[in-house]
Order: sequence, then C-alpha cells, then structure tokens
Amino acid sequence: MPNHPNRGGGPKGPAANPAPEDIRAAREAAGLSQTAAAAIIHCSLRGWQDWEAGKRRMHPAFWELWGIKTGATP
Repeated sequence: MPNHPNRGGGPKGPAANPAPEDIRAAREAAGLSQTAAAAIIHCSLRGWQDWEAGKRRMHPAFWELWGIKTGATP
C-alpha cells in the first residue's frame, strides 16, 4: 500500500507522523515519564514505548493531541 499515510511516502508537515526522536524529545521537555506521557493522550505504555523506539509510527492525531494537552507545539 504505497499510498497509505503511515507507510513511507505519506504526508509531510503538520499531518505527518512524528519521528521517534521528536516524540522522546517532547516527552523529556515536558519532564514526564513514558507512563505519564501515555496517560495524557490515553494510550498504553507499550504503545508509547514502541513509538519512541521506532517500532510503530505515532498517528498524527495522537501527536496533535499531545500538543493540545501539553501546550507544546509539535
């Protein structure tokens, strides 16, 4: 599925999947553990760990929710 947004050549910009290093940097900038960060956006700890490790891509909606709830500008 080359045209699927979570696989390869998806959208760039605000609707793009964040990079694992950006996810970790945002969490650390907020001074939160992975458990606390996951709770803020209502996802599992394992999901958050997989996003930071690059095993899964964070959906742009979660990234946007993170920005709304933390006041960060993703």
